[in-house]
Amino acid sequence: MDRNSKIFIAGHRGMVGSAIVRKLEAEGYTNLITKTSKELDLRNQQAVQSFFTNEKPEYVFLAAAKVGGIVANNTYRADFLYENLMIQSNVIRQSYENNVKKLLFLGSSCIYPKMCPQPIKEEYLLTGSLEQTNEPYAIAKIAGLKMCEAFRMQYGCDYISVMPTNLYGPNDNYDLKNSHVLPALMRKFYEAIKNGAPEVEIWGSGKPMREFLHVDDLADACYFLMNNYSGEGFFNIGTGVDLTIADLAQLIKEVSGYTGNLRFDPSKPDGTPRKLLDVTAIHNAGWKHRISLEQGVKMVWQEVTEKAVFA
Repeated sequence: MDRNSKIFIAGHRGMVGSAIVRKLEAEGYTNLITKTSKELDLRNQQAVQSFFTNEKPEYVFLAAAKVGGIVANNTYRADFLYENLMIQSNVIRQSYENNVKKLLFLGSSCIYPKMCPQPIKEEYLLTGSLEQTNEPYAIAKIAGLKMCEAFRMQYGCDYISVMPTNLYGPNDNYDLKNSHVLPALMRKFYEAIKNGAPEVEIWGSGKPMREFLHVDDLADACYFLMNNYSGEGFFNIGTGVDLTIADLAQLIKEVSGYTGNLRFDPSKPDGTPRKLLDVTAIHNAGWKHRISLEQGVKMVWQEVTEKAVFA
């Protein structure tokens, strides 16, 4: 990508899309196209067709998606399946129709079978049943990945895909009802300090293991691949390192300076015992994460406190 290349970042207001915008701007790219959902409804085939015909982007980062926590995924199953299929189908098809040079599709590690061997290799895709609660979202993301593969095979399109692990960072969702574990814990510790609470409650036993990647590292990986990779396979993007929820809570406790107790509630669900991505392929391609979890948690804690995110 040249510095003056016309680049469309779909979903630029989300955590991933905004990180990609920050990365491109930091690298000196100035010809970036961004549209809010009110300006451009990516579910609308005609609207997307008109946008691509008029704007003619050269490169596309497809980070737009309907996302939510476990409750939302399970409650609005039809919406998650339909809207994500429409978003990615419209963008991928119009990228082909309007001769986009390269497209990067962002999926999710939830595409893998629920009972995958650990760590999870790319080749484990479609080898078993999906987690039931977010199956519609996962199926949509698998379809997007396969669509990129199919357009490459049939039309020779330079479309690539990445599957990131659990993400955190700026523009995360901190709603306790539907956020993921790391931002939820961040908010719980913040409010415990603010209210002088003697303890912080943590769902489950604390034994499940999870992997976390700072979203700026994901943006760096996407930038690297857009400039250096045009192969057939997709990539897991992660750190290749995981830790227990209990250790994560202890880390956030130390970073935040909270002095109370941690109370685990084993009556609440633990979820999958372990979910760790095998990142051998992306390492072999020449990319590795830079931000350690401790460093990343400190960065996010500083951001949420300085910006009064929870105020």
